[in-house]
Amino acid sequence: MARRVINKVLVANRGEIALRVIRACRARGLATVAVYSDADRAALHVRAADEAYRLGGSPAAESYLHIDAILQAARHAQADAIHPGYGFLAENAAFAAGCAREGRVFIGPQEKTLALCGDKSATRRAVHAAGVPVIAGTDVVDDGAAETAAVRLGFPVVIKAAAGGGGKGIHLVGRREDLPQALRLARGEARTAFGDDRVYLERWIETPRHVEFQIVADAHGGVIHLGDRECSIQRRHQKLIEEAPAPALTAALRDAMGQAAIQAARAVEYRNAGTVEFLVSNRKFYFLEINARLQVEHPVTELVTGVDLVGLQLAIAAGERLPLRQEDVRVMGHAIECRVSAEDPEADFLPWAGRVGDVIQPGGPGVRVDSALAPGMDVTRFYDPLLAKVSAWGPTRMEAIARMCTALQEMVVTGLPTTIPFHLWALRHPAVRSGTYGTRFVETEWPLRARPHAALAALAAAVLAYREDQGTPLLPPQDAGSWASAARREALE
Repeated sequence: MARRVINKVLVANRGEIALRVIRACRARGLATVAVYSDADRAALHVRAADEAYRLGGSPAAESYLHIDAILQAARHAQADAIHPGYGFLAENAAFAAGCAREGRVFIGPQEKTLALCGDKSATRRAVHAAGVPVIAGTDVVDDGAAETAAVRLGFPVVIKAAAGGGGKGIHLVGRREDLPQALRLARGEARTAFGDDRVYLERWIETPRHVEFQIVADAHGGVIHLGDRECSIQRRHQKLIEEAPAPALTAALRDAMGQAAIQAARAVEYRNAGTVEFLVSNRKFYFLEINARLQVEHPVTELVTGVDLVGLQLAIAAGERLPLRQEDVRVMGHAIECRVSAEDPEADFLPWAGRVGDVIQPGGPGVRVDSALAPGMDVTRFYDPLLAKVSAWGPTRMEAIARMCTALQEMVVTGLPTTIPFHLWALRHPAVRSGTYGTRFVETEWPLRARPHAALAALAAAVLAYREDQGTPLLPPQDAGSWASAARREALE
């Protein structure tokens, strides 16, 4: 591949990932272009870029998913390249094709790779042919073939959307008589989310761990991985906490999975940064999918390897060779990331919209915060409720956990509920501290948590209201244990 001159990059995204890309571009001396919806007119990423262009209304379909509007903004700005971030159009083959037609570099995989990885069933076939272990399952099936296949696989089975992602279109079926309804639900969700109602089946693995490998590939045949990440703490198949390296892998298993990740990348002719995801059970691993984009949790890999992944994306897109060989990759220490979202953990992680009040973001040795948070900003129903990603690095896993707990206790976001109380509870849980948790951790353990006594919680709330009426600043404690402690302290004064 010939070298491409990139002087100006349009970032086709919003929020913290748009800021992350803008900063990486500035580090390489590149001009930046932001795009925004009506809801994001005053957002931080708009102010951070050298130029900014309005896309359209607040709904994503009128703005961040509007391919023609984004390409028109790139034409006006004379941007050489477009970075899609993650989500929205990051894995959209038609968007990559549109960039190519206009002579703009798409900072991500090739169109054909995006199309292949966007079809989960086709990707399974490709990597399996390359020798990568896959879970027993089917290709795309109609409803009649699905019942025959489910009986052959044995219940329970999982229905998955062929064009799926983000945990959507996935249904666990425990009994044969429940299969027809589950197929209807899965197809309906897939049609709504992806415009494609095709599904396939996989055998259910009861207590797996979710482990992924960061891959990076250039256009000259170079492919490496940058180690692994554990992503098992999730709800509704969406990740809440990630860490690197995965605490339960043996050296032999880690090496085998790393080699399989590289095989999978080569099987789909991967280019740029991406992630190969696996399920791990009983010291065996099985391919899950390839996420053909930058991951939300990429900071933990950057913290343990010292590699700027977005900077590497920009270099590869410009036609440069990988600056590292596999033997050059060193993983040092441990890192953890918590996704702080505008959700109410006490109400089944219900997303909230509203206006942010006070914001205090943590710091200290080994602590990194990726966010676009600002006091007074509006959190709308139009986009993902992610507010910030708090990451902590330590020489050991326990030191990383300790730093993360301190950071979360320091962090304050008022005006709407956040997932901070959940994160603090999880990081104090024995299964998390020992590294023995699996993908059903939240499902099984969160409902069993101890709650503070209602009277103490009520007293703490009354004290807070009294202090606020008196005009004395008092920032609300960020976890249930702190509420109880606050109530006891006030009772003694």
